[in-house]
Amino acid sequence: MAPRVALTIAGSDSSGGAGLQADLKTFAALGVYGVSAVAAVTAQNTRGVSATLTMPADLVTAQIEAVASDIAIHVVKTGMLGSGAVVEAVAAAIRALSLPSLVVDPVLVSSTGQRLLDEDGLSALRSVLLPLAKVVTPNIPEAEALTGMRIATADDRRRAARQLHESCGAVEIGRAHV
Repeated sequence: MAPRVALTIAGSDSSGGAGLQADLKTFAALGVYGVSAVAAVTAQNTRGVSATLTMPADLVTAQIEAVASDIAIHVVKTGMLGSGAVVEAVAAAIRALSLPSLVVDPVLVSSTGQRLLDEDGLSALRSVLLPLAKVVTPNIPEAEALTGMRIATADDRRRAARQLHESCGAVEIGRAHV
């Protein structure tokens, strides 16, 4: 039986601790064949992000199309996308190619506070990518940005998860899920 295939569309983390490198390691550990489309490149180490470069949207689309034209994709996961243009291009490619089972990790800010998605990207994430998602996995600050809610309690997490669930599939914020 051929292995399951997961496509990660995310940023490249030069330290290997996050981004598409971490996704590919996770896929391999689970026996899933990983393929990728690089949406952004970061210069970072364990102490922080020193530079970022978002790929041109048409190059991200070309990577997705190249992989999907040759390999059957079973699941798609997004991470750092960098800009509104890339978010829109990714959503358009997912629709055009009928790519299945989208998992959106809405990467907005690095763990050290560097902004990784512009305002247009946040808007596009809400309007064009989340409606395609089967699962969305924001952390609390990401859920706050996506919902406009302050999240301080388990009840707040559940309310935010319900609000996000209105525009997509399953949502998990910490231990609150819908």
